[in-house]
Amino acid sequence: MAAVVGIRAWPRPVVLTCATLLVAGCYYAAGRLGLSQQLTADGAVVTPIWPPTGLAVACLLLFGPWCVPGIALGALLVILSLGAPGAEAVGIMAGNTVAPVCAWLMLRAVGFRVSLSRLRDGLALVFLGALTAMLISSGTGVGMLVLSDKLPTEHLGLVWLAWWVGDAMGVVLVTPLVLLLYRARLPPPSVRWTEAAGLILVVCALAPLIMFSSVGLLFLAFPVLIWSALRFQLAGGIPCALFMSVTATVVARHEGGSFGRLTDIETMMRLQAFNGTLGLTALLLSAVISEQLNTRRSVERACHELVEALQHLNAGGSGSPGPPGGDAR
Repeated sequence: MAAVVGIRAWPRPVVLTCATLLVAGCYYAAGRLGLSQQLTADGAVVTPIWPPTGLAVACLLLFGPWCVPGIALGALLVILSLGAPGAEAVGIMAGNTVAPVCAWLMLRAVGFRVSLSRLRDGLALVFLGALTAMLISSGTGVGMLVLSDKLPTEHLGLVWLAWWVGDAMGVVLVTPLVLLLYRARLPPPSVRWTEAAGLILVVCALAPLIMFSSVGLLFLAFPVLIWSALRFQLAGGIPCALFMSVTATVVARHEGGSFGRLTDIETMMRLQAFNGTLGLTALLLSAVISEQLNTRRSVERACHELVEALQHLNAGGSGSPGPPGGDAR
């Protein structure tokens, strides 16, 4: 508490500068993490999941527009880390900054709740924050590479699709995780700790077996994902989907398991389809279950209040005096 009070006593420009550097540092770290799992498809380098976009959207939803300079600085640092940039770096940085801002504006316009407790919140994050807004970053990035002659036109469609899906997957998987961690509180001790520990063990043991199997067992990931979402909503579904997606990306990068004996294009398409299906299932199913649980709690609360009101009325009626008049003899 004393540290928070001390920070609030700092001059506002100093606080904003430190916050901007913090956002930029987190964006850069997320970018380097995403770049560590690159794939090569038909000579073009693609990133199946791009975490910085999800982090940027989450920061804007939680803290507002003051995060924009940090997002822009982080995007510039990631571009600089890839080598000597040209004039296209400015356009790519602008696209990677404007896309999360547009996602935030659209989500705020439709009344998005960071708790993701309604199905409409999940749908808004997928179709507005991910699929629609990320058209800006992918279109701008690919367009700048083509204009600078750094991307052959025969790779245009492939790179654009991979860029768009990678940015969208970052929003679908990383944004809910950051929102969840921000408002996470340690739950009270209960028997569900045992189930949670069992679920973690099952996911950690089963995910590598599924991904590395050459038989083609990717579909076995969905029963575990459904279990985690049904029992623990976002707290179970999103981490499970993210772990499965990262494991699948690592296996695909090494051309093993279900991704062996495939061409580069087939590997990318199978991986993107698998990751996208995982993310959509986890997010939307968790939102549906959360909405149903909240509705049931609201109904139970209303019934409880109604019972208390009826008891109060009955108690007041039993203590009222009898009707006027005496014995009619």
